[in-house]
Amino acid sequence: SAQRIFAGSNSFSLIAIPFFILAGNIMNNGGIAQRLVNCAKVISGRMPGALAQSNVVANMLFGAISGSGAAAAAAMGGTIGPLEEKEGYDKNYSTAVNVASAPVGMLIPPSNTMIVYSSVAGSVSIAALFMAGYIPGILWGGAVMVLAGIMAKKRGYQAESRVPLKVALKTFWQAIPSLLLIVIVIGGIFTATEGSAIAVVYATVLSLIYRAFKIKDIPRIVLEAAKTTGIITFMIGLSSIMSWAMAFTGIPDMIAKAILGLTTNKFLILLLINVLLLVVGTFMDVTPAILIFTPILLPICKSLGMDAIHFGILLCFNLSIGTITPPVGTILFTGCRVGGTTIESVIKTLLPYFGVILIALLLVTYIPQISMFLPHILGLV
Repeated sequence: SAQRIFAGSNSFSLIAIPFFILAGNIMNNGGIAQRLVNCAKVISGRMPGALAQSNVVANMLFGAISGSGAAAAAAMGGTIGPLEEKEGYDKNYSTAVNVASAPVGMLIPPSNTMIVYSSVAGSVSIAALFMAGYIPGILWGGAVMVLAGIMAKKRGYQAESRVPLKVALKTFWQAIPSLLLIVIVIGGIFTATEGSAIAVVYATVLSLIYRAFKIKDIPRIVLEAAKTTGIITFMIGLSSIMSWAMAFTGIPDMIAKAILGLTTNKFLILLLINVLLLVVGTFMDVTPAILIFTPILLPICKSLGMDAIHFGILLCFNLSIGTITPPVGTILFTGCRVGGTTIESVIKTLLPYFGVILIALLLVTYIPQISMFLPHILGLV
């Protein structure tokens, strides 16, 4: 068992995970989140429910830099939430929008979940996975924005006044150093592991320039990242024992035969896989779910002619939904805590967002080009 734990976590590609977690913590404490919020407000300020729309855009931007949905929910909820409350936004509405859009950071690169999937799936390019996540992530965020706008109109939440061009340009200029992190991480200059380490250095230097935290704060931030990394690494190691045991007992073959025994229709099989992953996501954390179910479901999807990259996005999309559903939805709990409300009161407002997110999931499932377009044109597959 000890050997399996060590072997499961002894992967060079997994080194990127602690660096991305640390970079996200630094950005959360270093004034970078506030500049992204200001940029998001300029982009979406003219839409109904401007602050809620800004929350969605800011989650997409923060996720594109930190790769963490929970960090995005905490950072954006803590920054925009008080502004929404001041403008008279209902707490449950604000929290629902924040929670529904935060998982986008797990699809838009960099993504720790994609790194884990790549390590399990074998010869799957992390760069190709990163590129494949962009359009599905934007699709998720766009769906949430449309519904948030419709609900904002019904509630009477107005758009903000037009931002003068000079102020808009100044805001974008101030956000450029933060947005450059996206280029550093996935610009093709470095590998995912190299980019994650450089992101930590860049975010630290930028935060010190912004004077948002002091040198004495670094040990606390590093300790928080170390705790999170330890939990994830331990789960990866334990999941490798489960994966080995399942392979030894032939459980993946039994599940594959059970699914294929129900139907041979490709569309129905993919629908069954979606249902299975959605159920799994409600009670299992993303990392162990990827480690356990990738060896089971990937061979089935490959037999149907699905590319491993497309399946990786499908897997991450499904399990990301699980992070906003009870009983173990980490982003749901984080969003409610930051928003100062309860899961019981938020869930009713959150239900319509599940509807539009599931529609986006079906589009990603049955239209492979949504995931494969960017990897194809960039020559990554």
